[in-house]
Parts: sequence; structure tokens; C-alpha cells
Amino acid sequence: MQILKENASNQRFVTRESEVNRICCGFNGFQLGERLRRDMKTSSITTLVVNTTTYFFKDTTELIDFKEKRIDLYEYARYGNPTTMALEEKISVLEGAESTLVMASGMYASNVMLLALVPTNGHIVATKDCYKETRIFMENFLTKLGITVTFIDSDDIAGLQTLVNNHEVSLFFTESPTNPFLRCVDIKLVSKICHRRGTLVCIDATIATPINQKTLALGADLVHHSATKYIGGHNDFLAGSISGSMELVSKIRNLHKLLGGTLNPNAAYLLIRGMKTMHLRVRQQNSTGMKMAQVLEAHPKVSRVYYLGLPSHPEHLIAKRQMTGIGGLISFEIDGDLKTTIKFIDALKIPYLAASFGGCESLVDQLATGIWDIPREERLKDGFQDNLVRFSFGIEDFEDIKADVLHALETI
Repeated sequence: MQILKENASNQRFVTRESEVNRICCGFNGFQLGERLRRDMKTSSITTLVVNTTTYFFKDTTELIDFKEKRIDLYEYARYGNPTTMALEEKISVLEGAESTLVMASGMYASNVMLLALVPTNGHIVATKDCYKETRIFMENFLTKLGITVTFIDSDDIAGLQTLVNNHEVSLFFTESPTNPFLRCVDIKLVSKICHRRGTLVCIDATIATPINQKTLALGADLVHHSATKYIGGHNDFLAGSISGSMELVSKIRNLHKLLGGTLNPNAAYLLIRGMKTMHLRVRQQNSTGMKMAQVLEAHPKVSRVYYLGLPSHPEHLIAKRQMTGIGGLISFEIDGDLKTTIKFIDALKIPYLAASFGGCESLVDQLATGIWDIPREERLKDGFQDNLVRFSFGIEDFEDIKADVLHALETI
């Protein structure tokens, strides 16, 4: 193969493919320029995205210094990345944590935490109102390791106390608030009960966000987030995080290195970007959520509203003590059956009919259709009535959202 090129005198000449390869791929091509720029310093406002699978050492002495922990460097992408580390430090500051580990998804983060901290034949106490896949993982997979799980109601403080007093409970794990019924636990109280017996406490505070609740300051050992939701806030990537003491997070990090659910540095950058506007987004969602909960509770075609900001919620006073805002996620029951609720959902114009929550766009789903693969009897046993709706309010104008919801209610 021959390639035509132009020289400085605009004379055309022919060079062979091997010459092109030498220039483009050889040491004097891309490699030399990149090596000279490895320690590039910039005045960039935005965090640099470091896309690499591995890192090189200047010489063997530097490699040995790194291995013997005399210097801090990076070695391999599964073990660490500068972009990801910037994100971890940012979340740690926000949560008041010694250390944070970010991972490929919220589900992966909670699973690795459980595997790392609960020993074989250990025991977990969790709340019944929890993410379906988390419960499946506990019941169907952890049992293979001899790990047992007891599920209790969110408000069963006496039950929790009895369990930790009479059993070697390794971990108490709950969402607070929970999804989809927005129950919450008294984090100070449950932490006090658990810590007397050496039981760790991990709170999934995805719905609360670090803006509305300082989970570690309330006494929990670890705080978990599906960062896909409010922290990222743009419905465009998956991520999860665990924050807490250096000792506990290091144990989780060591197992994470083996399992390999690494967060891509591009997603880490998107998380950093999302966090810059999180307080503004959450403030708007807090406002819309509170006002819409009041509108829905007063509407004759809504039979029940689940929202911690309402005095009618059984844990309203607990939430008022430990949260500064309730967020934009509301669950409610339409006064009607499955078909009536479907009619309401399909009449909405602004929200997308989709799972998940916490993003800029409003999302809505009818829980019964969202878990249609589960037999109706089982859905009802867990409280998922056919008329149950989960609405995640985004950052749209409140009056637009209100008008859309009221119009949809008038169609049923």
C-alpha cells in the first residue's frame, strides 16, 4: 500500500505503509509526546477525566517504593483512578466520612458491603420495606454462605432490641427513608441499641440524600447511596457509594478490588458534575414534593399519601428531627382499581412512565405493573396494592406539575 502526502513545497510524494506506521505508532510518534505530558498540570476548573486501564512507573525503584508504601501512586484502574478518587473525597466531605468507596452501581455497592462485613454464618437484621433485589440477594444468595436474615417492620424497635440482645447480629441494614412507602427509622436510637452489642449499622440514605440527612452524624457506621439517583441527578449513568470509617471502608474496598465492579472514570466525572447542582436540585424537589403531597392528600380521588413531610405519616416526627428536607419522592394510592390507576398514569403528560427516581425529569410508575412478574397475591402481601403510584418529582416548574397531576386525576 502506498499513500500520497504533501511536503512543505506542496510537492506530492509517495510513502509506504510501513513508514506511516512508524510515524504514527512508533516511539517518535504518539509515545514521545504522551510521555512528556504524563505529569501535566493544568488550571482547568473541571476535574480531569483519566481514561486508562493501567499506570506506569518511571523506574523499578519507584515501583518498589510504591509497593512498600513509601509513595502514593496509582497502579491499575480496578484499584484506583484520579477522577474517581476526586469523587470519593467529595462525597466524604459531604457525608462527614473518613473514607468513601464508589462503585459501578448502588446494587453492587450494597452487595459488596454485605459480603465484606458479614462473616460466614453471620446474622443480618433488615427491614421488610426494602429494595426488592436487595432482599432477593439476602434471601437467595447470602443463605448459601450460611448467613441468616431476619426482616422486621421499620418501627419495630422492640423487635430489633430483642434480636441484637439474644443473637450475634453482625449488621443492621435498612433504607431510611424506605422505598416505596417512605418509612424511616430513628437512626440515633437504632445505632445506640446496636452498638451496645457490637452490631454495625448501615443506612441506605439514597432517598434522603446527603443534603437532607447527615446519616453518619446521627450514629450510623456506614451510609450507602445509589448515586444513580439524587447525587448524579441526571438519569444518565449507574453508580453506588459507601461512606464511613477508614477501617470499614477499607475492608469493603479490598473485596471490591477482587470482584471488580469498578466505576468508569467518565461516570465519575458525571457524578462530580451532578453534585455541583445537587443542593439546587434537591431544594426544588423538596419544595415540589411537600406541596404536591399536600395537594394529593386533600384530593378526593386519592385515598392515601405516603410522604414523611405530612403529619399523617407515622414517622413524621422522627423525620422532622433527623431530616432537613423530605425530597421529591411520593407514593400514593388512587381511589380506584388497577384500570382506574392505569388511566390516571396514562393521562399524565410531563412525567415519563419509568422506574427509578431522583433525576431532573419527573418519573412515575404504578408499582403493580412495575413488578408484574410477581404474582398478585405476593404483591398484595407486601403492601403493593393495584392502585399504588410512585411519583418522583423532578425540577420542572411546580405549577406545571400540579396542573398536569390535577388534570390526570380529573380523567378518572
